[in-house]
Amino acid sequence: MTDPRALVDEATAGDKRAIARLVTRFEDDRPEAAATRQELLRLLDARGAPTGRIIGVTGAPGVGKSTLVGVIANRLVADDAGERVAVVAVDPSSPLTGGALLGDRTRVRFPPDEARLYFRSQASASELGGVARATHQACRVLVRLFTTVIVETVGVGQGEVEIVRLADRTFLVIQPHGGDHVQFMKAGIMEVPDAFIVSKGDLDAAATATFHALGATLRIAAPGAADRPIYRTSAHSGAGIGELAAAIAATPSGGLDARAPYYFERWVATEYGRAGLRRLASLAPTTAAYLAAHGGLDGAQLAFPRGDQIS
Repeated sequence: MTDPRALVDEATAGDKRAIARLVTRFEDDRPEAAATRQELLRLLDARGAPTGRIIGVTGAPGVGKSTLVGVIANRLVADDAGERVAVVAVDPSSPLTGGALLGDRTRVRFPPDEARLYFRSQASASELGGVARATHQACRVLVRLFTTVIVETVGVGQGEVEIVRLADRTFLVIQPHGGDHVQFMKAGIMEVPDAFIVSKGDLDAAATATFHALGATLRIAAPGAADRPIYRTSAHSGAGIGELAAAIAATPSGGLDARAPYYFERWVATEYGRAGLRRLASLAPTTAAYLAAHGGLDGAQLAFPRGDQIS
């Protein structure tokens, strides 16, 4: 096994194979992996690793998320020599075979010699909410290596709300002919994003109609959301890409570690169900207090009671 210090040194130097091995360590959901994550984070933080922003991109299949994400990532690094961008693309897993195509990488085009761009595919493993169970863990390390981490969700529709727990800012992508006022009002996900993107803007008439229909719907059906920006873009012509890239670059990092209590409760519920959550409530006044007492998320997982200690 690679020495943790050497692995961190190589990853922070931009070695993509080392970054991939580091992410794999964080995606490992075995109980003993928590100690490995804890040590790797200690080494990263000791180097003064920054905390990057997380951008969520969601929307129905076929709206052009992957192509758009690739163009935006390339634009971010072109506009700023200090930008480093990682893309985490979550693909759906088959409910029959459990396999996943991981085909988004065919649409996200990165120059092979650009060390500031990194792509990671994940299978959803039938998790609900549009992201994989391992997405949060992967982002914990990637925000310490990149200034921007873009998470592209599965793309299954109205149930993709988990991304707002993870991202500092979430964009919903809608394509021309994506619906009229009534269709937009029916989509519960309309209340979720911080901003909207009308893709395929080179389809002029249709994109214009969708842009105006979306704006009208927000004013009527989503009180308080009328001031959320709507970006009209075209990955083909480049229209609107600069404006959208600038908005992403201006997004501050909310600090992923601040969301650790939510993810710890989710882990407890997954591993031990309601009994585990009751046990957690008996151990500390709040989940945040329990995490603080055990040195954070990984230490809390290592310390949490197991087996017959849960009641």
